[in-house]
Amino acid sequence: MVFDVCYVLRLFQTIYYLKRKQIKYRIYYIFRNKWRKLYHYKYPLTLQSHAEVIHLGTTIVSNAIYKNNTFIFLNCKYKVDINIDWDYAKHGKLWTYNLTYFDYLQQEEMTEDEGVSFIYDFMDQIEKVRDGMMPFPISLRGMNWIKFLSQHQIEDQKIDDSLYAQYHKLMDNIEYHILGNHLLENGFSLLFGAYYFQDEKFYDKAKKILTEELEEQVLKDGAHFELSPMYHQIMLFRVLDCINLLQNNDWKEQELLALLTHKAEIMLGWLHTMTYASGDIPLLNDSTNNIAPTTDDLNKYALRLGIQKRLLALNDCGYRKVKNERYELVMDVGNIGPDYIPGHAHSDTFNFELYVDGQPFIVDTGLSTYETNARRTLERSTASHNTVEVGGVDQSEVWGGFRVAKRAKIIYLDENNNEIKATHDGYKRIGVLHTRKFMTFDETIVIEDSIECSGKHQGIAYIHFYPGLLPKIKDNKIIILDKHIVIDNAESIKIEAYHYAPEFNKLMSAYKIKINFTDYLKMEIKI
Repeated sequence: MVFDVCYVLRLFQTIYYLKRKQIKYRIYYIFRNKWRKLYHYKYPLTLQSHAEVIHLGTTIVSNAIYKNNTFIFLNCKYKVDINIDWDYAKHGKLWTYNLTYFDYLQQEEMTEDEGVSFIYDFMDQIEKVRDGMMPFPISLRGMNWIKFLSQHQIEDQKIDDSLYAQYHKLMDNIEYHILGNHLLENGFSLLFGAYYFQDEKFYDKAKKILTEELEEQVLKDGAHFELSPMYHQIMLFRVLDCINLLQNNDWKEQELLALLTHKAEIMLGWLHTMTYASGDIPLLNDSTNNIAPTTDDLNKYALRLGIQKRLLALNDCGYRKVKNERYELVMDVGNIGPDYIPGHAHSDTFNFELYVDGQPFIVDTGLSTYETNARRTLERSTASHNTVEVGGVDQSEVWGGFRVAKRAKIIYLDENNNEIKATHDGYKRIGVLHTRKFMTFDETIVIEDSIECSGKHQGIAYIHFYPGLLPKIKDNKIIILDKHIVIDNAESIKIEAYHYAPEFNKLMSAYKIKINFTDYLKMEIKI
């Protein structure tokens, strides 16, 4: 009974932040689907269509994710014998989605005949495809089919009629119940579908979604509001693809071009600021490598389109970055965002990453899975980030794979010159406020943590080192190569092993430091 009460309370605290539109459409879709199932309703698999060949400039090619009759997504393989199982589920739902996105149509090695054979195989089995007929996979697949068909100047009525029917299903299932990047992907894809089929309804819906959501989802400093550098790269890629579409086709006189160009410019600027000199992105929130186009690829694509980056100071996103000749420091002093779609957020307030002389030194644990399991829970937890855990609980209550109940809020922030000081209230449920101060100098970084409470609460500060770096403890110092971290006021300092996750389904052995303290801790990182 206690468990049930706790679950209901946590669920309420999660639902509390949802928009009314999300709740409305969740209820509507549930009852509509039950009603349709009762009357055996089925979407048509083909609809008579008339497609126009569209023109596109060179875009970004995909990684080699299909070769030698084998699909490779998320570092997991599936070798095809005869026909493709489009609902192949042994590697999890995200893997299945990737199979149906058809990104491999954009890889350099993909021939026209091979690509068409994949499309036909999918159409032949479409009646029994489940996961791949969800609105999100339809959105990505639609863009990939259109780009492929246009690149090879393929005119195939059967493919067009199937794709047109899929777009009608998408139109009937726009992801208003989720919002965020899902809704943007619906809008991007409908814009491609509108131009390809010259369909006014598709265009009106795409225009409405993109106009509203780009204003909502791209913050004033250029960040995508889900605060994942990886998803930022993906969303920027879509914006650039839409600019490519509009620049090379004049069906609607490019009326969305100014909006898309403005968003691309500030998104490029934000990404430039956040990307390390090595080309890596910080693995903050749900971010990992080898999923999105690289920053370098996006910059080159933007250049081909004549889009220039616009550099703005980091502000709305909550991230801050200090860069000098020796190091690059990225700090998180912002809120989980956005409140109504925090599925890709982690419990990581005051987290930081540090690169020294162009190499990773202190890193985020990373992301290895989207499955709802213990590893997913661990990777989203406070203890998996370079911040402070108090009372054995998370700052923000991450749960269920993609949910957040109570969440930490920044209640104080002060910035000047080389100092940032902030306080969050994520531990107020146990009577605690956590304040962290970052002070940055040419070759030294000082971090001070204060726990404010009526009684005494023990904190644990975590520092995760990049694989291959072996810390040693001597007196009150952590020593790695020629770098020292001097600890003041620690009750104990321990070295423990952990698994660093640079990619999906890839774990690397590494070491972390756990520092136990009461009330106050000072760390001085000497580069």
